[in-house]
Amino acid sequence: MAKVYENKMKVRDYECDSQGVVNNAIYLHYFEATRHELMEECGLRLRDLTEANIIPVVRNVNISYRNSLRGSEEFVCTATAEREGLRYFFKQQIIRVPDNTLCATAVIEVVCLIDGKVAKPEMFDKVFVDYITWRK
Repeated sequence: MAKVYENKMKVRDYECDSQGVVNNAIYLHYFEATRHELMEECGLRLRDLTEANIIPVVRNVNISYRNSLRGSEEFVCTATAEREGLRYFFKQQIIRVPDNTLCATAVIEVVCLIDGKVAKPEMFDKVFVDYITWRK
């Protein structure tokens, strides 16, 4: 069973729209920030990867919005990953604290470019081993 990575965050007021709720596009930032924190937790820094011409690229995003977040609310953004062929599917959730309300879910497909070509991301398999399940 894969571990679930958790990243605790807080809504900043400038992320809210005129109705006082988090703008839909901001959720992409929360999901991406969590994936980057997961990478760093596993010993990878995006800056180091790009310098080595290894580029993880988002290929597809599917977000389901459930409940709105509002200014100053705290939440946890989670991440696990599934691997199928050359693709990773990050399954993510945003859960409001303290009432544990599910606010959004996402499946974010990522591929890895090495020297400009889609390639097998074996190095990611090794560092993400605790967070990955394999699709058949």
